[in-house]
Amino acid sequence: MRQRVITAVVALVIFLPIVYVGGIAIEVTAALLAVVGVYELFRMKGLDIVSFEGIISAIGAVFLVLPIMDWLSSGENNQFLLFYLTVMVLLGVSVISKNTYTIDEAGFPVIVSLYVGVGFQNFVAARMESLVVLIFGLFIVWATDIGAYMVGRKYGKNKLWPEISPNKTIEGAIGGIISAVVVAAIYLLLFPGKEYFGHGTLVMILLTIVFSVVGQFGDLVESAIKRHYDVKDSGNILPGHGGILDRFDSLLFVFPLMHLLGVF
Repeated sequence: MRQRVITAVVALVIFLPIVYVGGIAIEVTAALLAVVGVYELFRMKGLDIVSFEGIISAIGAVFLVLPIMDWLSSGENNQFLLFYLTVMVLLGVSVISKNTYTIDEAGFPVIVSLYVGVGFQNFVAARMESLVVLIFGLFIVWATDIGAYMVGRKYGKNKLWPEISPNKTIEGAIGGIISAVVVAAIYLLLFPGKEYFGHGTLVMILLTIVFSVVGQFGDLVESAIKRHYDVKDSGNILPGHGGILDRFDSLLFVFPLMHLLGVF
């Protein structure tokens, strides 16, 4: 626990100023985090990121996160079409290699790029909308994690999904939702819903429940990936916490949904 707290404090000291400044600082940081996320998934699968498909997958994630077309011209920034170039390259290798490299093998780096890239893309988009919106999303995820951990540890009896994550409980999941709603209600008193989020306060509270549930599902997805590859953590870049994906798994699900539901 001491190591976890120290790591969290150091990470926040580095992370929060970047979040506050926004702009190119958060774009570049998110792109770097996306590359680390790609590396962690390749590592779990036993593949080397310093390989053709690893490099293409990392580039694809960066294409999704960074507004590269905006930097190169004043035209429309179509990040997805730029990302699709990497898909074309990966699929093209099956022809060049005479099918020794198959579409099944190409599928892994593509889905890795999408999973990590779109998640961090929407993380950046939330900050570009407003610092208030980004902090709201972060608070919901953090409140859910803390509430689920504390309630689950004290009152947890009924397993939530033992085949995927044996330590998570139904009581903890409910505690996480309640914690998120309480934090959201306080936050929305300070920053009214419609003024910042495009929805009234009541709708935002209902959406908070959805985001809390989806955030916990994102955590379970990461647990399922780790269980499939038989690893404890996605990485070890954060002592006591594991890897980047161990810390951002919920965010990668919550921020795209916030965008889809018109919060930013």
